[in-house]
Amino acid sequence: MRKRFQSVRQSRRDFLKKAAVSAAIAASPIGALAQLRRVDEIGIQLYSLRQEMASDFEGTLERLAEIGYTEMEFAGYHGKSPSEVRSILDGFGLTSPAAHIPYSDIRQNLEREIDIAATIGQQYIVVPSIPSDERSLDDYRRHAETLNLAGEKTREAGITLAYHNHDFEFEIQEGGRIGYDIITSQTEPELVVFEMDLYWAEEAGYDATFFFLKYPGRYPLIHVKDRAFSGEMVDVGRGYIDFAELFSYARKGGFRHYIVEHDNPGDSFNSMAYSYDTVRNLRFKSSYELPF
Repeated sequence: MRKRFQSVRQSRRDFLKKAAVSAAIAASPIGALAQLRRVDEIGIQLYSLRQEMASDFEGTLERLAEIGYTEMEFAGYHGKSPSEVRSILDGFGLTSPAAHIPYSDIRQNLEREIDIAATIGQQYIVVPSIPSDERSLDDYRRHAETLNLAGEKTREAGITLAYHNHDFEFEIQEGGRIGYDIITSQTEPELVVFEMDLYWAEEAGYDATFFFLKYPGRYPLIHVKDRAFSGEMVDVGRGYIDFAELFSYARKGGFRHYIVEHDNPGDSFNSMAYSYDTVRNLRFKSSYELPF
């Protein structure tokens, strides 16, 4: 019995010693670095290269794969059938987690879009915008209803419906409300998720982290776009947005796909390469929890 007691005591002492060493390492610069995360699979919204995609679909995807991008978010298929798209992606070792689908097709051709997404292997169908003449608070309430109904249909097929923001959703309307409040609060979490466009939230003067905390787990898709102090959209890393800080909310927000975009890049491929390198070299913590 005495030997067993000593063994237990020794084991406890060893455990405490190891715990102390681990704590010291974690507090050191080396330990802190070991706890940091990086984005392993980096995506791109192909609207950034819409002209290149239209003129050379396969060649553009090949060059993006050579840069290092692995996830393609489509904004049109340029005459290719869903099976052709899937075959081309497979050939370059690429996947497509999502596509931007016009709101009119969500309303009128959703079954077709679900079939296309399923063939390509997409997990998300994303509403990229809403009509400019349908942005009153009452319109947003109707949009929320439409998104919930569409989300029920996509869920039956194992696909999730998402909504992508610009800056207009954050315009203050009567009663001090914004359309984004309605879109987020009146859609069902199990039916509708969101793709936060970090540039457009910043352009509107909003801190995206507020929404990651208010609607935890509803942001599996992130548009990684940078902003200069002038307001100009720039390559990721050439502006002032603190992506390491924003990405630290990954666990709370539910981030799964980090998708680079630049609406109007100058030298498209050089721009996409610069943005890729910035995101690839980024290191961030991902353990943010509510402070209350």
